[in-house]
Amino acid sequence: MIYKIYYQKNMTQVPVRENTISMYIEADSEKSVRELLKGKEFNIEYIQPLEGKHLEYEQASPSFQLEQV
Repeated sequence: MIYKIYYQKNMTQVPVRENTISMYIEADSEKSVRELLKGKEFNIEYIQPLEGKHLEYEQASPSFQLEQV
């Protein structure tokens, strides 16, 4: 399954919506995503599973690129 991860680069500040960045990762579960990103220096806001029409919509975006972690 593909997951969209919303995150902030700065872990010491309160999250601000305008600073939210997203990435896409393929993993078996949300827990697997968290384990893959465990050592990264950013603040995860939300992990969203993508499937069906929502996945198709995201894949059509020019910014869609699966991250290799």
